[in-house]
Amino acid sequence: MANHVSALKRAKQNEKARNRNRADKATNRTAVKKFLAAVEQGNGDAALPVVMSQLAASAAKGVIPKKRASRKISRLAKALHATKAN
Repeated sequence: MANHVSALKRAKQNEKARNRNRADKATNRTAVKKFLAAVEQGNGDAALPVVMSQLAASAAKGVIPKKRASRKISRLAKALHATKAN
């Protein structure tokens, strides 16, 4: 463990940030799962803005990279439109 006061403080801050980021990533996974379930039931149109907002917010906070969020949003929208086409 760290010995200096500043190093102890930094370790505490890192731990808090890690827990916050882990919770945010878990929320993202849950939102994606709910969206995919809604697509299966035919309610994907209402669920897409929710998951898009969640992923964009995570990217804005730096929890996930912006391009990853964009790629996920694109793939989810593509999945929604593929079910509409059938």
